[in-house]
Amino acid sequence: MNPTEPIDNPEMSLKDIQDPPRTLWLSLRQIGPGLILAGSIVGTGELISTTGLGAENGYSLLWLIILSCIIKVFVQVELGRYAITHGKTTLAAMESLPGPRIGANWMSWLWLGMMLATQSQIAAMEGLVGQAAHSAFPTASDRIAIVLSMGWPALGVHVGLHPDHFWAALTALAAIVLLLSGGYKRLETITTALVAFVTLITVGCVVGLAWTEFPLDPAGIAGGFEFHLPSNGLGLALATFGITGVGASELFAYPYWCIEKGYARSVGPRSPDDAWAFRARGWMKVMQIDAWFSMVVFTLATVAFYLLGAAVLKPQGLDPKGAAMIESLSMMYVKPLGMWTREVFLLGAWAVLFKTLYVATAANSRLTADFLDLSGIWKAHSEKSRDRVIRFFCVVYPMAALLIYLMIGEPKGLVKLGGTAQALMLPLISGGILYLRQRDRDSRVAGTFFSDVLVWGAFFAITAVAAYSIFMEWIRPIPWASLIGWR
Repeated sequence: MNPTEPIDNPEMSLKDIQDPPRTLWLSLRQIGPGLILAGSIVGTGELISTTGLGAENGYSLLWLIILSCIIKVFVQVELGRYAITHGKTTLAAMESLPGPRIGANWMSWLWLGMMLATQSQIAAMEGLVGQAAHSAFPTASDRIAIVLSMGWPALGVHVGLHPDHFWAALTALAAIVLLLSGGYKRLETITTALVAFVTLITVGCVVGLAWTEFPLDPAGIAGGFEFHLPSNGLGLALATFGITGVGASELFAYPYWCIEKGYARSVGPRSPDDAWAFRARGWMKVMQIDAWFSMVVFTLATVAFYLLGAAVLKPQGLDPKGAAMIESLSMMYVKPLGMWTREVFLLGAWAVLFKTLYVATAANSRLTADFLDLSGIWKAHSEKSRDRVIRFFCVVYPMAALLIYLMIGEPKGLVKLGGTAQALMLPLISGGILYLRQRDRDSRVAGTFFSDVLVWGAFFAITAVAAYSIFMEWIRPIPWASLIGWR
């Protein structure tokens, strides 16, 4: 492919061309896609997996949490670079990878499998919001459950209706209404406010530990930077690596938000003139500021959740799981700071989980519309028809997740399933964008040698963690000697 060859993409037209901002302040005013990503990132992975990892292993895996937050941003930036310079969404870009295809490319089908697996995480979010609401309003939710249960015998149906089920269903419906009522701008505004709220509360609680019976242990924190992987709980560590920081789902979604924000449209269709290269470099700098600024935000929140699990939950021997997960997690706040923080935690838990449900569903619906169009299953012949497909899945996915939670009901297991699927997908999407980066390289907008080293380093680190975890979790336990007849 000729890197200066003009492209015909509906997302990029001459009327939308705009010069990039020339100062840091003006660039910061143009960020947004990364904050939407942070809205999805600071969710079940942090509230459940990260705190659970801290509760099980103490400070020893702090290095893994920080590595997970930083290392994948290099891949995120490359995906953003490709979207800006080619005007292509992630799945559209991956369509040109070599390999088998059934309608769509093999990478698109693997994304579909991963996305369906991550619906278990959405189910966990809805269920945990239900638990939080039931804990906050126990009398009201018990009465609601009784009233709802009274209607079932008349239909000849006997069900065990738990109070949190009502709140989980209400959460799903609220997300659907909000998703159907607004587009990108509303999504950016809501998630920015919620991310700021959650980050401030969580970091504030960690700072407050110094005046409690659960202060942070400096020696333990220092030991947390020594390379170490747990012999038990490796599956949770793999899931945590897949979820915390920019997970595979967020990597697939980021170019969509960059395009909807207008970065690619502002650059315009690719052309050989210097003006295009100037605009592309300028808007890529904005995108990089956006990505790294959001990294600082979600890393602060993620590390704070991990430290709360290590400093507060582990000394008490608390393992947050099952129907009592929210109550166990509330002890991170209640034990060190007092009962008054229980309501603050429940409000924060609601914000964490609801915004992630909201953002993840918005992203999955856009990617699904793209997949169906690329595969020929459901062609979008106009922007309006694509929007109808997106709105359809904004209804389907929250309701499907609700059914999963009602049938399974174990949030920790649901999160682990989705996180593992994302962790296994990370090497593939990282390798895919590296292939496209080398094949379609344009020296005018390419990264520096140093950035090349960092991207390749990220790919090898991501692949090494996934390969090691697969070996330890699934291959090593197999009784190979018995299988081949050794005694």
